[in-house]
Amino acid sequence: MSDISTLHFYKYQGAGNDFILVDNRNMAVNHHNPAFIAALCDRRFGIGGDGMMFLQTKEGYDFEMVYYNSDGNPSSMCGNGGRCIVAFARHLGVIGEETNFLAVDGPHYATISGSGDWVSLQMIDVDEIKNDGDAFVLNTGSPHYVCRTSELASADVFAEGRKIRYNDRYKEKGINVNLVEPEGEGYFVRTYERGVEDETYACGTGVTAVALAMAKQNGQKGEISTPVRVLGGNLNIRFHYDGQRFTNVFLEGPAEFVFEGGIKIPAGS
Repeated sequence: MSDISTLHFYKYQGAGNDFILVDNRNMAVNHHNPAFIAALCDRRFGIGGDGMMFLQTKEGYDFEMVYYNSDGNPSSMCGNGGRCIVAFARHLGVIGEETNFLAVDGPHYATISGSGDWVSLQMIDVDEIKNDGDAFVLNTGSPHYVCRTSELASADVFAEGRKIRYNDRYKEKGINVNLVEPEGEGYFVRTYERGVEDETYACGTGVTAVALAMAKQNGQKGEISTPVRVLGGNLNIRFHYDGQRFTNVFLEGPAEFVFEGGIKIPAGS
């Protein structure tokens, strides 16, 4: 994986979605090694995390976000990961209170509060939401399945999510499964994530998908702000919807430093 014997890393979390982050601006780490990344993300034998990110230089941008799921494979966009890497870039002194960076789904703009713990991340525009029975299917940087339910607090999200993720329609490419229940002025959401292959405490692209799908279902238009509670805390999604297209989509929430450290890299990794 690298020419170095010890990997210096940082841990960040955004509403309970936790990530290993590495400053790879010097390109010292060759991260194309799924088995090693999966080992680092293992919660018993490694550092532990829902995914791993590398902050790298990219001409024309403040930085590039390179993201891997906890199974070690390259991933589509991760919204909470995007917010956390913005906080990380601020910590490194790469950015100030706003940034333009590149991720797997294209350019992203973001702002970070003066205290550094609240990040607003612009997501991609969305112009298509499909139906799968009573559920909605859309791509907010990652593919999502959104289904309203009741008694969500006691639902077996692992079993229900896995059943949908591995059904004949979605098993080849996978899909993230979001179960949603109205709560106050917003929603309570629980998500089964592909690549992690388990329920996570939060999913940024997932809550974004939920907010957009619910706006369409409810016939809302104009400037919309949707609070969402997840197992790991509270997030907010704001956007404009003209009845055909969702634009100026922002995922907002906390992005917090947890700890940093070093881990020895076995020879040959």
